[in-house]
Amino acid sequence: MKNPINLFLLFTLLFTSTITFAQQADDLVGVWEPSNGKVRVKIEKIGTKYFGRIVWLKAPIDSVTNKPKVDKNNPDEALRNVPLKGFRLLKDFTFKSAGEWTEGTIYDPENGSTYSCTIKMKNKNTLDIRGYIGISAFGRTDVWKRLEIKKQ
Repeated sequence: MKNPINLFLLFTLLFTSTITFAQQADDLVGVWEPSNGKVRVKIEKIGTKYFGRIVWLKAPIDSVTNKPKVDKNNPDEALRNVPLKGFRLLKDFTFKSAGEWTEGTIYDPENGSTYSCTIKMKNKNTLDIRGYIGISAFGRTDVWKRLEIKKQ
């Protein structure tokens, strides 16, 4: 009789841990604003990875062309006419542990550069986004604030 009970308890513990782990991973999902306030980024889960795209621009119209802003600094000339609104600048993040997502990249449309990146959640409404080249010590951290709580 003890064997089935132990098996049931073990299964319950594993199932609960899996649900908690998935909930922690999805804490990243939502709309976030970088410290410069120029854009808002919606982070979503696609498959098992996390991506972020621009959903709002403080200045959506280019003052020179009088058209929506595009990715004019992209190193790939074929992509320089892609609108910034809707542009995916966070790519391929995986949940590592409580409050940390790694193995992703962040693109900076202001200079056309892509950096390795880690995301650390300080609390449910604050992220430390660290972009770097090579190793994390050679990088910069920006603080992003949550604007919208994800819907359950």
